[in-house]
Amino acid sequence: MVYDIRPLANGLRTDHPVPGLPFVDDSHLPLDDGPDAIEAVGRNKSEGMWGRCDTSREAGWLAFTTDPIAHHLGWAVRYHPEHGRTVLLLRDEDTASLHTYWSGAPLLFRAGGYWWDGEAWYRPGQIWDPVTEDYARHTARATATVHAADMLDGRAHPGRAHVHKVATFDPATAEPENWIDDLTRWAQHHQKQDDPLPLEKCVVDLASPELAGDRLLGVPEMAALGGITASTLRGYISRGENDVPLPQATVAGRAQWSRPVAEDWAEARRRSSEGLQDAMTAGDRHRLAPGAAQIRDRFSETFSSFLWKRPDIRKRWALRHRNEPSVREVADHLAFEVADSLRRIIPTDALGPTIRHAVLEDFTTSLRIAERRGGQLKDFDLILSVPLAKMLSWFIQHFPTSAQWYIGEIMGEADKQLGIPAQVTGEALRRSATTNGKLDGQAAKEFFSRVVPKEPQS
Repeated sequence: MVYDIRPLANGLRTDHPVPGLPFVDDSHLPLDDGPDAIEAVGRNKSEGMWGRCDTSREAGWLAFTTDPIAHHLGWAVRYHPEHGRTVLLLRDEDTASLHTYWSGAPLLFRAGGYWWDGEAWYRPGQIWDPVTEDYARHTARATATVHAADMLDGRAHPGRAHVHKVATFDPATAEPENWIDDLTRWAQHHQKQDDPLPLEKCVVDLASPELAGDRLLGVPEMAALGGITASTLRGYISRGENDVPLPQATVAGRAQWSRPVAEDWAEARRRSSEGLQDAMTAGDRHRLAPGAAQIRDRFSETFSSFLWKRPDIRKRWALRHRNEPSVREVADHLAFEVADSLRRIIPTDALGPTIRHAVLEDFTTSLRIAERRGGQLKDFDLILSVPLAKMLSWFIQHFPTSAQWYIGEIMGEADKQLGIPAQVTGEALRRSATTNGKLDGQAAKEFFSRVVPKEPQS
């Protein structure tokens, strides 16, 4: 997920000022009273106001609130017990999005989404990792963290700096003329606070060779990496489409990206569902997957032969035979051909064993749960997951004879491997197929009465 919320300004009591952003007076906020107090500023106060606070998954807490004076603006606060506090002023509609993304490892964002976790800098997250169920973390190369103490050289003029008031703050006209002046004034204010974070630990920016100006890429180079034209990329940017990452810099009004960020974006496009579809449908003008294209070609030949090579059907294309009953009859023939060809479409010889393994795995899980409870296994303890129950129901309805065979195997293996009687297994499958699947109750009764063996006579 590329961080795409642009702060409008720093809070004056932040420990980590963002370079280039103006400072806005935040003294009307209870920043020193903790997250609950920040949330209470805006939560349920009036129409259009809101606030929230949460504990971070990593360390510390985070909170946001609508500004009580200017309701179109909002404040986002992230606190870490070791690395201090970040206070950002945003458009009010953006605070909740930042709050959601800020709940994990990221503490600071710089250079168009590069983020810091307190130890290392990472590039904007763009490539989804299905194993961790999060975006892959790619460490930026050869980075150096720039602290406030590194930038304060004693030659600035803090008297020229301007601390804005939120009531009159206009982000369009608030860009500082010389931000070092503003930073120096912030430092003076910062050091007057109780137990301030040392200026040697107040992070301002990062430096990295990949962010050097002569290494940044413009729109044409970025588009080439993504396999699209520059005009297409400009269209994506203007419409906010295709997850184009924030630029690392803007030079003379032109967006510039670091090559690693551009390459990650290209890789994310390659791995996206659209990219996968393009790869799997290469050469097919209808963008069908290979298997679907084979089915189309097979039925195209079958239908063509049926409609043209059979004299009794071909004559119906004559105008005097072209009526609704004739069309319906032809349509019925074609539909029957599709239904009768399901085994050539669905590989039942692979689907059956897959269902068998999945059912036995679910039964094994049910047994473990019953053992942990210390009780005997009951009929209703055997539970199939909802997706598996739906698949079993579909299999029975579409391929009843194959289902009969594989359910027989399931009952046999459940008896031998798990000690579950066939009748108990059969009842569990019937119940799952009708409760969580779409198998009609009467149809299920008829089917399982022909599949499940009768209990032995005493």
